[in-house]
Amino acid sequence: MSELEIPVARHLIDGAWVPAADKGELPVVDPATGQSIQPVARGGRADVDAAVAAARHAFPGWAATSPSERGALLGRWAALLIEHIEDLARYEAQDVGKPLSGGRMNGFIAHGIIEYFAGAADKLTGVTLPTRTPDFLGFTTPEPYGVCAVTIPWNVPMVLTAANVAPALAAGNTVVLKPSEVAPLAPLALAELARAAGFPPGVLNVVTGLGPDAGVALTAHPDIDHISFVGSTATGRAVMRVASDNLVPVKLELGGKSPNVVFADADLDVAIPAIVGSITENAGQNCYAGSRLLVEESVRAEVVERVAEGMRAVRLGSWDQDLDMGPLVNETQYRRVLGFLEETPREGARVVAGGGAADAPGFVQPTVFDRVDPGMRVVREEVFGPVLAVQGFSGTREAVELMNATDFGLLACVWTDDVSRALRVAGQVRSGQVAVNQFHDAGVIGFPFNMQKDSGFSRGGGYAALREYTQEKAVAVRLLDR
Repeated sequence: MSELEIPVARHLIDGAWVPAADKGELPVVDPATGQSIQPVARGGRADVDAAVAAARHAFPGWAATSPSERGALLGRWAALLIEHIEDLARYEAQDVGKPLSGGRMNGFIAHGIIEYFAGAADKLTGVTLPTRTPDFLGFTTPEPYGVCAVTIPWNVPMVLTAANVAPALAAGNTVVLKPSEVAPLAPLALAELARAAGFPPGVLNVVTGLGPDAGVALTAHPDIDHISFVGSTATGRAVMRVASDNLVPVKLELGGKSPNVVFADADLDVAIPAIVGSITENAGQNCYAGSRLLVEESVRAEVVERVAEGMRAVRLGSWDQDLDMGPLVNETQYRRVLGFLEETPREGARVVAGGGAADAPGFVQPTVFDRVDPGMRVVREEVFGPVLAVQGFSGTREAVELMNATDFGLLACVWTDDVSRALRVAGQVRSGQVAVNQFHDAGVIGFPFNMQKDSGFSRGGGYAALREYTQEKAVAVRLLDR
């Protein structure tokens, strides 16, 4: 099996790897070493125009392609992903700074998503509606939007590429993908595999570049029919404002402040490792990271100490050392997280573990703050680092109040042996996703990455995602007497 190579400083437009129109380039840096990996093209408006035009030209033929054939192409793409899983894992791990095993895990998740939509492509149907008399027929058909703009961040680029591009293509849309300039290599590698799988030119296009240049040009483009944006809540609001000018539908996957809620009857041997992993995986740089820990007071001291012990045991290293946690993705993110670490103790929180920079540049210590106040920024804002804020509660009512005391509504995890309490809490929390006695959705096929409140509105690669990339046409027929 040959090594998967990405052409240097090239966009994928209309099935070909081409340089930026002005030949501009951007460095891509290994955050553990500060060394350049390889440059990518620095795209701008001209590159976006070319990519959108290619997608527009390819759309009629792709939409008319049999859904079964679209599914078969997605299946070939998924198979090639598995063949090159180690190459893809290396690209993502080195790019983002996560351990190699984390890159590999995300590659397998991306494969599962693409394979899921390969099977779903020819299962998308409309409905037949009842009529008042036999002289009428009513039915609906799902139709693709057209050209979809997809912009994703740097933290889990393979998963986010698969979760947004695969359902869009399965539904008959064409796509222009703009990955983050911080970590674009894995999406470019996936695009090369899609090309090798046989997708027609122009069906999937990738333009790299800075957000203010390529990103804004893409989301504001007048020939875009649908926008999928994954990123910060502030930028999501800006994308909505731009989309309103062109009356383009938008799906947004934004920030989170997800709680792990531990009741006194929880199995702590299961819960503690999951809680530690939920905030240290990818150095806490996940929108769904378990950044809040709510603990019933009767077990608070034990839980806090066991979690702190787990955080102290986390091994730090570069991607190729393949330990437990890597560096933060860049200097900007590093300085942001250090700001929280410096500010929170001054506001009165107790440092139980960590609390500062690690020995190597770009790394921070996995940190636990206890006795935080609800008004502290570390409780209210998304840190995007391995920083855990602990609050206590007495009883289910207070637990739910604390769970809902945030502007975000992405994921809530409930740890308890009482199934009635678990289901009651799941019904009362304002969150798009609820996990019971696990972190996130392990073991569930087609689980939707739903969200509420300031976390956005998206079904993120789940069983209903094809519907997000289609518009429904209603047809009414009067049957004449012939």
